Amino acid sequence: MARPDLNLLVTLDVLLEEGSVTRAGERLALSPSAMSRALARLRRATGDPLLVRAGRGLVPTPRALELRARVRGLVQEAEEVLRPAEKLDLATLERTFTLRSSDGFVERFGPALVAMVGRQAPGVRLRLTRKTRKDVGPLRDGGVDLETGVVEHAMPPDVLSRPLFTDRFIGVVRRKHPLSTGKVTPARYASSRHVHVSRRGLTEGLVDEALRPTGRRREIVTVVDGFGAALALAKASDLVATVPERHTANLRRGMCSFELPFRAPEVTVSLLWHVRLDADPAHRWLRDCVIGVCLRETGTEGTDGQAREPEEPGPGAAQATS
Repeated sequence: MARPDLNLLVTLDVLLEEGSVTRAGERLALSPSAMSRALARLRRATGDPLLVRAGRGLVPTPRALELRARVRGLVQEAEEVLRPAEKLDLATLERTFTLRSSDGFVERFGPALVAMVGRQAPGVRLRLTRKTRKDVGPLRDGGVDLETGVVEHAMPPDVLSRPLFTDRFIGVVRRKHPLSTGKVTPARYASSRHVHVSRRGLTEGLVDEALRPTGRRREIVTVVDGFGAALALAKASDLVATVPERHTANLRRGMCSFELPFRAPEVTVSLLWHVRLDADPAHRWLRDCVIGVCLRETGTEGTDGQAREPEEPGPGAAQATS
C-alpha cells in the first residue's frame, strides 16, 4: 500500500478553513491550478468530493465536516512536534534522572548535588547508582542518563564526555598506624600490608606501576571492588589503602592521609552521556549542575575563582578522544 502524502493534511486544513480554492492557494503560496490539482488529489485519497459548488461558492460535504476538527488537531500536533522546544521551566520540571558513578562519588559530591537540584528544580528526582563495570550499554539503552568515570580509551562516537576534575592517589591508614607518624619512605610504604582496589579482581594497578621504578613492590594481602570497602578495612586494621584524594575526601574522615613517596598516579574523572540527550534542555541543565558541584567541591572553579549554579542550560561538550 502506497504511503499517503502527509503534506495534503495541511492543504486540506486550509481548504476547509477558507472554503475557497483561491483563498487557500493565496495562503499556501500556490497558484489556482496547483490548488485545483491538490484538491483533486485529496478527493482521490479520501474518496469524497470534500468541497462542492453551491451557487458561486463552495460548501463542505458531510465527510469534510467530519474531518475538519480531526485534521485541525493533527496539523496543530505536527506543528508542535516540529517547533523548537520551549524554554526550560525548572520550577515545574518533573523528571527522574539516573546517575551512575564509581564508589565514593556519591559520598563526596552527592549531598551538594542533591541540594543544588532541590533548590532549582524541586520536582526532579535523582537516582544515584553504583557502577560495577565499565560498559556504555546503560547509556545507550536509556537505563542511565549520566555517568562518571575515567576515560581510558577513545569513546564510541555516540557517547560524549566532559572532564570534571583530575585526581591523584594518596595513602590512607588508621590513626596510630606506624605510617601515621614519621617520614613515609618507599621502603616503609612497600613493606606495609596493603588493600588493593579493583573491580575486576586484579592484584596490581596504576599504583604498582608508579612504585616499580623505586625497585619496591607492595605486599597486597586483600583485594576489594571499591574505595569505601578499602578504607573501611584500613580504618579497622593495619592495612594501607591507596585511593584517589578528591574522590574519597568524605570517606577518609577520621583517618590519616599521606602523600605517596614516589610520583603519584593521576586520573581524570569525566562526565559521560549519550549523544541523543546532548540537546535536551533538562539534561543539559543537570550536566551543568554536576559540573558546577565538582568544580566547587574540588576547588577548581576556573579563572575567576567562582563556582556558580547554572541558570540556563549550557551547550553540549565535545566528544572525548582519550
